[in-house]
Amino acid sequence: MDSNKVDFKQVIFFSGAFIAFLIGSGFATGQEIMQYFVAYGFMGIVGAIVVFLLFLYVGISFITTGYERKFPKPNDIYTYYCGKTIGKFFDYFSILFIYLSFIVMIGGAGATLNQQYDLPVLIGSIGLAVLAGVTVMFGLIKIIDVIGKVGPVICVMAILLGISAIIMNPSGLGKAAQIIPNLDLLSASSNWIFAAGSYVGFCMLWLAAFMSTMGATAVNKKTASFGAIFGALGFSAGVIVMALGLMVNVEQVEGSLVPTLILAGNIHPGIAVIFALTVVAGIYTTSVPLLWTVSSRIADEKSSKFKSATIILAIIGTFVALNIPFDRLVNIVYVINGYVGILLLALMIIKSIRNVVGGKKNENNRDGGSLETNVR
Repeated sequence: MDSNKVDFKQVIFFSGAFIAFLIGSGFATGQEIMQYFVAYGFMGIVGAIVVFLLFLYVGISFITTGYERKFPKPNDIYTYYCGKTIGKFFDYFSILFIYLSFIVMIGGAGATLNQQYDLPVLIGSIGLAVLAGVTVMFGLIKIIDVIGKVGPVICVMAILLGISAIIMNPSGLGKAAQIIPNLDLLSASSNWIFAAGSYVGFCMLWLAAFMSTMGATAVNKKTASFGAIFGALGFSAGVIVMALGLMVNVEQVEGSLVPTLILAGNIHPGIAVIFALTVVAGIYTTSVPLLWTVSSRIADEKSSKFKSATIILAIIGTFVALNIPFDRLVNIVYVINGYVGILLLALMIIKSIRNVVGGKKNENNRDGGSLETNVR
């Protein structure tokens, strides 16, 4: 029988992996924060709070279901929530989207190193692809160990950057509400609530298979739940603070492929140099589990076929990323797939309601059966 004692070391690793998985090129560069939150002004901050609440539900559901069910294949979680037919659709669709997201990571690495160090985009993109591919070959446990330690550090640095931006220009918050509607900002949707739903939607397609597999390694359900809770809290705090930091400097960061580097440069040029490496680290922590998810769908991670698939996927991804601008990659890949993710969220909620109702019926049947036995 599993102990109910919380393993705090595992909680840190799980929450760190949750955060690190989501802090990819879009968050670390500030590009997705601009499109999903800043573009809507202060209602975008309300959207970020909605995102936090949804992340709590989604994260706990994925990781505890993985702990309880211990699916033979990571993508079996879609069948659990959606049924055989729709589940198969999400199975194949999620793999395509996750791979497209990996391509976005490659593009983000190239754009970051190009903007800060004036290096050819080719160098950053190929470097990230090689580093991610090599890490994936070590397997899931090693991935959790690596990114679980890096993720919280990156999140803290992003929060500090956002706080610094606000402190250096506090009057910018008052002006942001008037300025933003007049700017031609690339946005994720026609309104903030759809943007928030789309944001959670595409993140869910990232998280489902990875978190359910991670949950299967938990020592108990309580530890798994706390890992998801702290992961959702840490990441959402980073989103809100970063969004506010970008809002106070919105005129300055408008049109930049990597807005966070401008915020860092406002503090000191040396900070921008350091933060550029932080951005690349954030991209790396997301690209690795994304690539692992696709490769593990093709072959068992201990097989030679797994390694071959990883290499081929990395090469193809690099080629595509080098031919499409980074900000367009974020807008096209994340937004379209986010709405498909919303459908998954709806099906998850329906499944949860059915589980609760079914549990109550079973409990009533047991109570009724016991009463009938006692009467007899």
